[in-house]
Amino acid sequence: MSKVKRDEEREDRITMEIVVDAYGPEEQVMGWYYYLQDTMQFPFTAVCASKRRISPLKEGATVDVVGMTPEDECEKEMFVEIRWEDDTLAVPLIQLEASEADEETQQAIADWHYWVNQGYEFE
Repeated sequence: MSKVKRDEEREDRITMEIVVDAYGPEEQVMGWYYYLQDTMQFPFTAVCASKRRISPLKEGATVDVVGMTPEDECEKEMFVEIRWEDDTLAVPLIQLEASEADEETQQAIADWHYWVNQGYEFE
């Protein structure tokens, strides 16, 4: 993944609000999980921005995001639940963009995309 230009305001928010006091990968995961869960306003509509082998979504597909997956499913990356046929399905948040969501939801998603695209990992 290519790094995006460093954004000091976003870096400060991530460091001071999301992974503050995280002393290991498990605490970083929980910081991100609760930040996303508490900040994003569900449900919202999103568009698939990239294809992933682990997800059936195709680029350009529109989905309704209904919540975060359970904590134990977000140990390596963040997943959200979408309405899928007559059920729900977990997909990687990095796949989605939500231009129609409220500003806080858009910012939370952008923060996650930034963190991943900078090459940061839970360590």
